[in-house]
Amino acid sequence: MDELQVSRDGAIATLVLNRPAKHNAITLAMWRALPQVLADLEADGRVRVVVVRGAGDRAFASGADIAEFPEVRGTPPGARLYSAAVDAAERALANFPRPTIAMIHGFCVGGGLELALACDLRWASRTARFGITAARLGIVYGLQATRRLAAVVGTSAARDILYSGRLVDAEEALAMRLVNRLCDPARLEEETYRYAEALAQQAPLTQQAAKLMLQHALGEGGMTESDLVALQDRAYDSRDYREGVDAFLAKRPPRFEGR
Repeated sequence: MDELQVSRDGAIATLVLNRPAKHNAITLAMWRALPQVLADLEADGRVRVVVVRGAGDRAFASGADIAEFPEVRGTPPGARLYSAAVDAAERALANFPRPTIAMIHGFCVGGGLELALACDLRWASRTARFGITAARLGIVYGLQATRRLAAVVGTSAARDILYSGRLVDAEEALAMRLVNRLCDPARLEEETYRYAEALAQQAPLTQQAAKLMLQHALGEGGMTESDLVALQDRAYDSRDYREGVDAFLAKRPPRFEGR
């Protein structure tokens, strides 16, 4: 769909929320389409890193498209179906097996911040603004999304964000660890993609295992401790492990294949 655009440059794919005239507000159709878009990216073995961004530089996403709420969320059953679509989209992004980076210009609010929190890392412009405005709408933030927020900023800051519905500027967001890095607006794209390139050169099996172990530590995902231990054994048997050791001994850059 045109409102979710995907492009690939080498090992890096970019997923764009493409509604700039609406500050990239997310429609129900976009929520529903996201899991399949991410499944297609997962199936592409060339993709090592995914950057998620909003079109333009005014917003990552201003949240869910409230204009469609009377139609798609106007009744309790409709609201439940809507929430289920949001949960499925965020779960698909959070469980994507390769590194994901939210590149944030401008407003990152409500459902937009939910998506950014479902990414592994968040790089933001110094002009970015963040918030969750559920308290202004009488909406209860979902359990998984609340857990991700608290895991990133801690429960005290999560209470502040959720109770107040206020917007947080970029410097405060960095201080509460809501974002990993701040960049000057003109350099955000360059620095984000430079970092993405660096991630794409590392061992995919290591990154995937680290992601699964961190999810397990936070009470997410379906892996058992035995499953996670098995990932270590799998790595020792992999071609990438042999390549990493050989490259280190030969003092050359490794060429990892993810197997």
